[in-house]
Amino acid sequence: MKNSYKHIIGVMSGTSLDGIDIAYVKINNANNYTFEILNATTVSYTNEWKLALKEGFHLKGEELTKLDADYGIFLGGIIQKFIDENSIKTIDFIASHGHTIYHNPAKNYTLQIGNGPYITAITGIKTICNFRSQDIALGGQGAPLVPIGDQLLFSEYDYCLNLGGFSNISMNENNQRIAYDICPVNIVLNHYVASLNMEYDDKGIIAASGKIDLTLLNELNSLSFYTNEKPKSLGYEFIVETIFPIINKYKLEIKDILRTFVEHVAMQIAKKTTSDATKKMLISGGGVYNTFLINRLQSYTKTQLVIPSDTIINYKEALVFALLGFLKDEGKNNCLKSVTGASKDHSSGVVYEF
Repeated sequence: MKNSYKHIIGVMSGTSLDGIDIAYVKINNANNYTFEILNATTVSYTNEWKLALKEGFHLKGEELTKLDADYGIFLGGIIQKFIDENSIKTIDFIASHGHTIYHNPAKNYTLQIGNGPYITAITGIKTICNFRSQDIALGGQGAPLVPIGDQLLFSEYDYCLNLGGFSNISMNENNQRIAYDICPVNIVLNHYVASLNMEYDDKGIIAASGKIDLTLLNELNSLSFYTNEKPKSLGYEFIVETIFPIINKYKLEIKDILRTFVEHVAMQIAKKTTSDATKKMLISGGGVYNTFLINRLQSYTKTQLVIPSDTIINYKEALVFALLGFLKDEGKNNCLKSVTGASKDHSSGVVYEF
């Protein structure tokens, strides 16, 4: 008989290149799903890795294959170091998201590099990865995948919002879970603040000092993606092909770009929820620390914005990928057609073990 609980290492790398989140968690499904985050850390990328992953979008063939292998070896090494430093003895498996290079469901492909074989070879531990490809093969968006975790682990909230490289939201609607990407966030803000030799705009202080360019704001808000039918998801392609060209043609100061884009993000998120003081929205992801963004969002909605503990803010996605691995390991569905638009609910992920 299988245990009702499993010890799992969840691994997540986001598009904003903040670093690799690693969480050692215990998940129990004896009576509903509960969790404990036992140890967690974020491994920051070196400048070399940041550049390599950013440039991965432009690589072809052999170079991209090598980056995939190198990144897998890198992941295996830092996971093993995490295990050693925390003297972790009990691990059922590792659940790794990998790092997204391409995501274009409209053209039937997605790519997360640095996946399982290398991690398994280095750690000697079963690894579950590649959670998105099967969903796209079934006609889905391959994203977002976190909503199953919102439904099973954070059901007390009316909305679950993640502010990472992109913002995405999940909620119950007509007795089923729905979710979708809303708009870019940190992947754009961090790009422009990098020209000031900064990794991010701490607390949104620079954005707060700028002025809104209404013409740019209106153009961003009028993008067709925001009125597209759900399900829908975003990838780096949207940033390169659409967002950057629009912003760059205005030739604004960095502070004004940040100020305008923060307003854009706040407006787009607020449009996707009911302004209701009786409802609660859980917010996680690095964007939570952009105080100015949170304040601008609150100015557009009466919904209670709930900021959880730092552990949940920083490691919720790593936790949820551990849950996705748990469900895959149990042969249970971890991708919902109501979320991704796939032809059916399914159990996604590829398992590597000796």
